[in-house]
Amino acid sequence: MPSEAAMPDAPGKKAQGDAAGHNHEVKIDEPTGVETTGHSWDGVEELNNPLPRWWVSVFYATIIWSIGYAILYPAWPMLTTSTKGLLGWSTRGEVAAALSAVEDARAPWRDKIAAAPLENILTDAELVKFARRAGGAAFTLHCAQCHGSDAQGAVGYPNLNDDDWLWGGTLEEIHHTIAHGVRNDDSDQSHFSEMPVFREILSSSEIDQVTHHVMSLGGLPHDAALAGKGSDIFLDNCASCHGDAGGGDIYLGAPNLADVIWLFGDDEASIASQIANPVHGQMPAWGPRLDEVTIKELAVYVHTLGGGK
Repeated sequence: MPSEAAMPDAPGKKAQGDAAGHNHEVKIDEPTGVETTGHSWDGVEELNNPLPRWWVSVFYATIIWSIGYAILYPAWPMLTTSTKGLLGWSTRGEVAAALSAVEDARAPWRDKIAAAPLENILTDAELVKFARRAGGAAFTLHCAQCHGSDAQGAVGYPNLNDDDWLWGGTLEEIHHTIAHGVRNDDSDQSHFSEMPVFREILSSSEIDQVTHHVMSLGGLPHDAALAGKGSDIFLDNCASCHGDAGGGDIYLGAPNLADVIWLFGDDEASIASQIANPVHGQMPAWGPRLDEVTIKELAVYVHTLGGGK
């Protein structure tokens, strides 16, 4: 009887030597004719299909490329910085250089604005052009959140395009308001005024009468009988700030009640609410936050929107 070593290989199998020189049987997958790796999962055997040489070459090339990139460019993060790379180049550095170039180009114009009195800026067309552009950019960054990107305001936030100004619309007055703000503790020169809570002073019927009187001052539809009764109440309680005819007072921040511009709404409920329990707007003082040149640019921009005095 022939020995086991002399027997021919079984179908679908062949002898193969391993790295140590020992022979072991490797099965050939009959449908494909490809040898298997010897691994099997739930009866599914893995074919021994090596990766294409081009794919392996590309893979090794990417490894070499990554090593070269890590050497030449910033790559590895550290505690407070990162490796700089032999070339010392970074997108952050490129952006910083571009911003520095912009600042260098702006510097002569900013120096002119810094040296010029506010009123003199408006006499130089080129300086006004630069101030408007720079001020518009600063407005978008710092002011548009409240006043809107078009500076037309919203309920409780003044429209800066019209000619109705709570604290004055001259260039100097606008500059002061921007620098020192309204009703804040950031500046001892901040505008400050406060309207009384009239629900603690007047009865509901009296508030209703004053409401219709105020509506009559602004030319809004109103009850004439109630407005007549509210006239004396207005003179006794409101005229000291808003004036007998409701024209307002910029030194007190008292709005003009005789025009068509209403900060908190022109309907009866909104006016009555503001009389009974007034809302007091607040604006930050930008003087401690922005440099003087930027504040001048903002003042020029706001003044030239169309409503500046």
